Amino acid sequence: MERNRGFSINGSWVKPQGCDRHIILNPATGEQVGTTLMANRIIVDQAVDVAERAFPAFSRMSALERSDILFRAAALIDARTDEMAHLLTLEQGKPVADNVKEISFGAVVLRYYAEEGKRIWGSIRPASSPDIRNLVSYYPVGVAAGIVPWNYPVDLYCWKIGPALAAGCPIVMKSPHETPLALAMVVDCLHEAGLPAGCIADLPGLGPVAGAALAEHPKVRVISATASVPAGQAILRAAAGNLKRTVLELGGHAPFIVTADADLEEAAMAAHRRSFSNMGQICITVNRILVDRRVHRVFAGLMADLANATVIGDGRDPTIGYGPVLNGSVIARTQAHVHDAVNKGGTLLAGGHQPSGMEFARGHFFRPTVIDNAPLNSLPMVEESFGPIAAIAAYDTEQDMLNIANGLDFGLAAYIYGQDLEHIWGLAEELDFGAVGVNVNDTSDLQAPFGGWRMSGLGRELGPEGLESYLETKHLKIRVRRRI
Repeated sequence: MERNRGFSINGSWVKPQGCDRHIILNPATGEQVGTTLMANRIIVDQAVDVAERAFPAFSRMSALERSDILFRAAALIDARTDEMAHLLTLEQGKPVADNVKEISFGAVVLRYYAEEGKRIWGSIRPASSPDIRNLVSYYPVGVAAGIVPWNYPVDLYCWKIGPALAAGCPIVMKSPHETPLALAMVVDCLHEAGLPAGCIADLPGLGPVAGAALAEHPKVRVISATASVPAGQAILRAAAGNLKRTVLELGGHAPFIVTADADLEEAAMAAHRRSFSNMGQICITVNRILVDRRVHRVFAGLMADLANATVIGDGRDPTIGYGPVLNGSVIARTQAHVHDAVNKGGTLLAGGHQPSGMEFARGHFFRPTVIDNAPLNSLPMVEESFGPIAAIAAYDTEQDMLNIANGLDFGLAAYIYGQDLEHIWGLAEELDFGAVGVNVNDTSDLQAPFGGWRMSGLGRELGPEGLESYLETKHLKIRVRRRI
């Protein structure tokens, strides 16, 4: 496929003059994988204008027709998953098996909204007068925009385009300039599936340039972004110009709670996987592990053993379960968090350094890191590391644990492990987070809403709730003429 990509606008790939070009590097080797043009405000304006012109016809298309397009696109993605997964590994670094899982779920999301879009029905509501009828119905809100990060680009792309297209909203996507290549294949699948020209635009670019242009654009009626807290705040301020709807999935700082009666081996394996999957570059990754002091020492030892035994390497190697981080900035941030925690009194149990050896020399690798007795004011306990580091702290009482877990402004995901379900269910209900995994280390599920409390965001994706942001409500109050 073409690895020197441009923009998808009005159903075609274009490479206009005057745009910067970004070089895409393999995080495991430092080798050039391809390049992409970078969208500026002029390009964003062009794409939004095209989407606005496409909106009337697309919004009037039947839900069944839009559903058929999404089903066909999902089938095409399934047929190309292996090729797409290998390409995503080249540009992002995750092992191929993890990318197959990501891309396959993206296709499932499209199928889900292909069905949900056919269920946008209205209702007749009771009225205060016998000669009045209240009809409530729903309409697509207008041109949508989406901003997607580089860590799970295909998956999160589908989270946004699925409900938007199912609702009848053309969407302009600011894809990540770090990982735009596999997404180009997704766009091709949509066009081959029969999506009308102008109903999707794909514009790699920088958040402060292309993302900001979309957030403040007066013709964009809804914007959905997966981003950092500062980026989300900037989007919200810019969106105020025309009161556009915002769906913001922002930073997280997930606590992983281990109670005294938890199966410690099971909990440690779950915490290890959720801490170091994609090298911690996940919004719902485990940041801080809070362990009942009575089992703290045993649990910390299990975590250290698992981290030390973890084999990392090039994600193209089928025997590798953990790959590189994306770039040097992730390593620098992780190192800063390690040094801060250790300098404040934490104990380094595993990792904390870049691996040696020729196979790691040109890539961005960092050993899975475990810090025990991390002070509560140390960086990994208060800031999102977004890297391969797990910090452990012991607690004495459940109230102490709840105070620590709920003590930050983040509220995206939390996890709790224990064998007394009634007990940990009660504790889970006291955790101030948008989702809590109870004896499970993943909080996302296709049919349930995903999103955060407080500084972790606004609105919800997935589930029926994911469709609501792309719909306007209309009330028709009708007087009927009665014969008697």
